[in-house]
Amino acid sequence: MSNLDEMLKEAPVLTFDAFPEAEQDTAVAPARETVPVPEKEEALEIELTPEEQKMVEDFAARIDLSNTRMVLQYGAGCQKKIADFSDTALSSVRTKDMGQVGEMLTQVVAQLREFEEDEDTKGFLGFFKKNTNKLANMKAKYDKAEVNVNRISEILEQHQVTLMKDVTMLDKMYELNLNYFKELSMYILAGKQKLKKAADEELPALVAKAERSGLPEDTQAARDFSEMCNRFEKKIHDLELTRTVSLQMAPQIRLIQNNDIVMSDKIQSTLVNTIPLWKSQMVIAIGLNHSTDAARAQREVSDMTNELLKKNAETLKIATVETARESERGIVDIETLQATNQTLISTLDEVMKIQKEGREKRSQAEVQLQKIEKEMRDKLLEMSAAG
Repeated sequence: MSNLDEMLKEAPVLTFDAFPEAEQDTAVAPARETVPVPEKEEALEIELTPEEQKMVEDFAARIDLSNTRMVLQYGAGCQKKIADFSDTALSSVRTKDMGQVGEMLTQVVAQLREFEEDEDTKGFLGFFKKNTNKLANMKAKYDKAEVNVNRISEILEQHQVTLMKDVTMLDKMYELNLNYFKELSMYILAGKQKLKKAADEELPALVAKAERSGLPEDTQAARDFSEMCNRFEKKIHDLELTRTVSLQMAPQIRLIQNNDIVMSDKIQSTLVNTIPLWKSQMVIAIGLNHSTDAARAQREVSDMTNELLKKNAETLKIATVETARESERGIVDIETLQATNQTLISTLDEVMKIQKEGREKRSQAEVQLQKIEKEMRDKLLEMSAAG
């Protein structure tokens, strides 16, 4: 990234040296001078201001087609810049591993799908609308999924930071490519101006001179200059091919940048929408389960209270009726008195009967006792008389 920043600070230059940093001898001393180019245009179509056009014309006037080294090195420095730039862009593409980000997003989805559906109950909250003994299992799954999701989220955040840095880097690469494109276009424009002047003025002048003088060296000079023009024209064509590469690089950079932005957006959506929504729905689901349990407990308490009130009312009724009934009773029921009286009368009758029978038995016993005594007395007398 720092290399790109340094490269962006460099204004486009026009030079006859293949590598502007190195000091090289050229046939034309002024050719080592560089002509700064104004800041880049936003579009790839080059539109030169009058000042820029004058820069190109001044540079074209310094081109010496008779200098073989100058022709060979013409635009080589800019071509090397674009080649190095292409290598940098290719390296950036190679180091990207968007597959890992995709796999992580898939893992997030897989973790969240574990809570989507359970048996016949559908929907994200369906898992929790069963009986309460699934709450512990659900919490265990949630804890496990949360750990994995948080771990994946941290890695995705790191990838997102990297992607955003890449987007910034690609912006700089795009700007740098515009710089190189403009610089290369100015080389081409200056070269074509020089070729036009050579074809329209310099070469006809050499041919006319050779025809006038008839000297072999003048003829050879005209032929050499014509060959040099052909080589320079091929050089300009090579520069145009290089410019085409630079032209194609612009949409390629934007495509890569767009892919990075899309992937970053997906990560952002996952981090700020999908995962927080999943967590909030989990909290709601657990809260609903708790509310259901509380409602069930409250219903049981209410049922027990109503049942208790009914039983207490029934008990109170029985107790009140019994109390009222007992309060209206006398100390001794009339039936009890009647039964007692009948028993007492029967008892007295029995006593009187027993007493009567006793008197009769005593009277009988008395007669028997008198009889016994008389018999005993008579016997004793009889025994006395006999003795």
